[in-house]
Amino acid sequence: MAPDTEEPGLRERKRLATRRAIQHAVLTLSLQAGIEKVTVEDISRVASISPRTFFNYFPSKDAALLGDAPDLASEEAIEAFVHGGPDGDILAQVADLLAESLERSEADREIHHLRQAVMKDSTYLFGLRMATLREFEARLLDIVRRRFETDHPERAGTPGLAQRALLFTLVAVAAMRHAWIRWAEEDAASLSDCLAASFAELYNFTRPTG
Repeated sequence: MAPDTEEPGLRERKRLATRRAIQHAVLTLSLQAGIEKVTVEDISRVASISPRTFFNYFPSKDAALLGDAPDLASEEAIEAFVHGGPDGDILAQVADLLAESLERSEADREIHHLRQAVMKDSTYLFGLRMATLREFEARLLDIVRRRFETDHPERAGTPGLAQRALLFTLVAVAAMRHAWIRWAEEDAASLSDCLAASFAELYNFTRPTG
């Protein structure tokens, strides 16, 4: 067998291109025929791959429809946030944490718009997508709660701290969603730039005025 001489960067680009082609195919076919009528064989034919290759990338048609679930930052970044200190700028720090999370997520406007269009006509896909977002929110809430307990150990486990962590998490997730919407509508802006802008606006809302 001949050795694999492809450069790692080229292999990764091919992998990402195949992954995108699969998602583009399943979303386009779902818009044309409806999710229920689309098969893995249909997707593979349109994406110019074999069904076996499809399953190397996604475990099911649903997984291809959803794409990558929102991912959190690295463990190192999470620990840095948790131990950011009671005097740290927690709003800026959670923005940095979420920025790294977005870097690990998909940022393809066409795929994003196709998925939004399919979800508009499918309560099934919308429900699956919302479930993944709720899971992300729950994981972020746990990280924020750990940060508050580290900053204020005397209040660890109290209802007041738990509610404060929940409120902060919901506000952070709302800013993140705003960044996604802005990114989808403003072709010139990067996703990370939109996130920074959303949190800057949030900071302007919350800072005291003299």
